[in-house]
Amino acid sequence: MRLCSIASGSSGNCIYTGTDDTHLLIDAGVSAKKIEAGLKDLELEGHDIQGLLITHEHSDHIKGVGVLARRYGFPIYATQGTIDQMKGMSSLGAIDEGLYHTIRPDETFSIGDVEVEPFHISHDAADPVAYRFESNGKSAAVATDMGIYNDYIVEHLKGLDVVLLEANHDIQMLQVGPYPYPLKQRILGERGHLSNESAGQLLCRILHDNMKKIYLGHLSKENNYAQLAYETVKLEIQLDPVEYMPQDFDIQVAERDCISGICNF
Repeated sequence: MRLCSIASGSSGNCIYTGTDDTHLLIDAGVSAKKIEAGLKDLELEGHDIQGLLITHEHSDHIKGVGVLARRYGFPIYATQGTIDQMKGMSSLGAIDEGLYHTIRPDETFSIGDVEVEPFHISHDAADPVAYRFESNGKSAAVATDMGIYNDYIVEHLKGLDVVLLEANHDIQMLQVGPYPYPLKQRILGERGHLSNESAGQLLCRILHDNMKKIYLGHLSKENNYAQLAYETVKLEIQLDPVEYMPQDFDIQVAERDCISGICNF
């Protein structure tokens, strides 16, 4: 398998994962042009994509869906709640209803040689999910837009080879920053986003000897920056009373507007 981030941040998200035979996108929250450029760096084209998996209906995750759907006609997988919301959005333009495929959290399905397991997350959207992928004994997950994590989420993230995990904001930067108070409360709430500290604490619960790559993703443009997220997560691992140290793992911050290093595993 392989995974890489085409774009990851509060302004737009699109992640690629797949095998030699199966190619998938998670979200399309940037322009079709940017996604096509990212696929070109992977030596792929839009026609190679066999499925687009949507986490939820917020614009930074679906902005490019309409153009891609009309251009390539690949299947769009999402929960019924997410599909219903997307169908009501004029900004996406006309999308052939036959392209939509309803998925259910905790029900695994296959696309080519990849098994996909959606699972519930806590976010202020209709029916949001994160995704776990498995193929030939390898596994990866993309888990962002979570206000909190719990034992259920931890279980779905155990035993991974690669994870892309949200490290959205620095709490102090958010609290003193320019956002209006209600928005700050939303981000900090149980249906908001994971802070750098929370991301590090969640990581401590899923680290294991064979984890090959950790991407920190969905960083806020206004309330975080890459080095701060990286150092905060490393510190949480260092302070945790387990045998691991941050240097034991390959940790990378996913770039906001360009492709991040491809991980083959």
